[in-house]
Amino acid sequence: MAIKRNSGQAAIKERPDMELPYKKIKDGIRVTVKVEPRSSKRAVSGVMGDVIKVKLTAPPVDGAANEQLVEFLSETFRVKKSSIRIVKGISSKNKVVEITGISGI
Repeated sequence: MAIKRNSGQAAIKERPDMELPYKKIKDGIRVTVKVEPRSSKRAVSGVMGDVIKVKLTAPPVDGAANEQLVEFLSETFRVKKSSIRIVKGISSKNKVVEITGISGI
């Protein structure tokens, strides 16, 4: 399977030593994300404590960055978009996201 240049898997493979923090929940995992909108590329840019920093190309207007975050996480963790839900921080750069159907990263 070829990896697109801007795909989430490529972003993770650039930094294979990076451990991504998460908490297990009943049906999946919960991650805390800090979004950096209007970046030049989509990628995981690092980890700060228990927060995953994610760069997105979309602007934070009309939910575009939230939509791109869901798409990016879907590609990164290879789950359906419907398995990803932003549970806190819809209008903030700091978000809590639940991903169902997986038990770890």
